[in-house]
Amino acid sequence: MIFKDKDLPLLWDKVRAGQRLTVEDGRVLYASPDLLGLGWMADQVRRGRHADRATFVFNRQINPTNICLLSCKFCDYASKEGWDNAYVLSEKEILDRLSPELREVHIVGGLYRRWSFNDYLNVLRVIRRAYPHIQLKAYTAVEIDFFARKENISISEVLQQLKNEGLVCLPGGGAEVFSERVRKQLFPFKIGWSKWSEVHRTAHGLGIRSNATMLYGHIETSEERLDHLLKLRALQDETGGFLSFIPLAFQPGNTGIVERQTSAIDDLKTIAISRLLLDNFDHIKSYWVTVGEETTSMALRFGADDIDGTILEERIMHAAKAQTPVGMARERLLRIIREAGGLPVERDALYNVVREYPRSPASAPEITAVGAR
Repeated sequence: MIFKDKDLPLLWDKVRAGQRLTVEDGRVLYASPDLLGLGWMADQVRRGRHADRATFVFNRQINPTNICLLSCKFCDYASKEGWDNAYVLSEKEILDRLSPELREVHIVGGLYRRWSFNDYLNVLRVIRRAYPHIQLKAYTAVEIDFFARKENISISEVLQQLKNEGLVCLPGGGAEVFSERVRKQLFPFKIGWSKWSEVHRTAHGLGIRSNATMLYGHIETSEERLDHLLKLRALQDETGGFLSFIPLAFQPGNTGIVERQTSAIDDLKTIAISRLLLDNFDHIKSYWVTVGEETTSMALRFGADDIDGTILEERIMHAAKAQTPVGMARERLLRIIREAGGLPVERDALYNVVREYPRSPASAPEITAVGAR
């Protein structure tokens, strides 16, 4: 590889030697204009972990209600009681959205004051009773904190009760970006790093795996992105409980916070830097809902090894006018991976292999696998 940025070969030597990149190295990565150099480095690291394998999950997103106590400036999804777009799904409406083929249900929604913690538990209970084989990934750290405060019980007790109802892992959202400056400006009533990390640390202690996200492309700075990544790396060193990291490109919608969505160049650079700095995360995800199909395919050569899943009904980003489909067929996900030269692997919520597919649809028949990688 011929680097155009004279600083990158020194960092590549460190990465190749197994040395951890520092905060100063992170500043060099963010300042570098050499996108292809960054992408090449990240791709080498990805290949070392996963070869050409790229994963996805046959999943469904369920958002039980959009009614929320909070009024965050960056959110176009939340509604208030009495508003025309406010909704609360019934048990039947939830079950009507599911099918036996699903491997994962991803559940997040608003903080609804009329629901008790038992109502939120009941969402898991109803799904588990009808489809005991489907894995449940549910409720962000913000929701977990809301349940604990509402019921005056500990975070540990909340998580244990959710685990008893079938919860296998937590999604990664809730704190958006771990900057107090950004939190005070955009979501002052939401939790920050301290509470978010407490929830995930407690979950990991109970044997519940989780994921981590970063909402980028609004008012945050590169330094704040770097701080976010290094906080996650330190927590992963401590607990080892994170499954994946998912950068989420901000959808401006009607918020007026920024004029347009961040560029594909920024998306790819963010994926690459995440792969290089988060040396203790197995999986870096390119979330097709926020970056689009083409960028997702390219991201598989910039450090990403996972593209999330079928989702089938995404409401939150599309309330903010995301231009992508609300869901995607399995065949389309296979095509995204194959276009990047990858070997498609279908997984479950915990990254256990469900099925391996041939590199080309015309080649050998698919292989069904059992067990974790």
